[in-house]
Amino acid sequence: MDKLIYTAMTGASQAMEQQATTSQNLANANTNGFRAQIDSFQAIPVMGPGSLKTRTQVSNATVGTSFSMGPISQTGRDLDVALQGPGWIAVRSEDGSEAYTRNGSFEVSPAGILITQAGLQVVGDGGPITIPPDSKLIVGKDGTLSTLIPGIVPAAVNALGRIKLVNPPEENMVRGDDGLFRLKQGGVAPLDPNLTLVGGALEGSNVNLVDSMVRMVNLARSYDTQITMIKTAQDNAAKSSQIMNLNS
Repeated sequence: MDKLIYTAMTGASQAMEQQATTSQNLANANTNGFRAQIDSFQAIPVMGPGSLKTRTQVSNATVGTSFSMGPISQTGRDLDVALQGPGWIAVRSEDGSEAYTRNGSFEVSPAGILITQAGLQVVGDGGPITIPPDSKLIVGKDGTLSTLIPGIVPAAVNALGRIKLVNPPEENMVRGDDGLFRLKQGGVAPLDPNLTLVGGALEGSNVNLVDSMVRMVNLARSYDTQITMIKTAQDNAAKSSQIMNLNS
């Protein structure tokens, strides 16, 4: 059988994998703070006795992340925050470890604890941040949450806690199955006091819809090309068999 069928098969297989990544990005185009996934592929020469170096197969090298900023939009909601620039918001994941997100759409749990939309506890510099009921929140640029004490003139501010903001190197960050980022080597990133938080705003996804749609069309064409090559190899094998039968 022509070895072309194997090289074309790897090309078709990897095109399908890229298509899955692109679909995942498109599905999260409206997810606050989402970071697009990037596939990285490489061509590997097919080695062996009598092999020609013109034959290569495709291999999935790594799945990376685009850390570019998403658009920031004003919502005016007290419990919405967005990072202005790099950095991450620390949350307590379901397994109890510290994880990081760019999604600053928060809620208050029935127990009065600041949590994410997924119900994860937002990490404060002194532990969980408790929000008194019916409070008007004030978000400081450094992540400090405060509220006005009612009945006091002039108004007094009551500091509730400071959201932990971190900024480890991007190359040290890895996405988990839960969509949250963690340090590759494990552990906890230190608080970075230089990061800036914007209250009443949310950062959108950094997925570029137009680029993703164009990529999806190109991947579909690439897949069709690989399948056509496989069919061509099959036709060549069938015709060769016919010629051999005529000569016998």
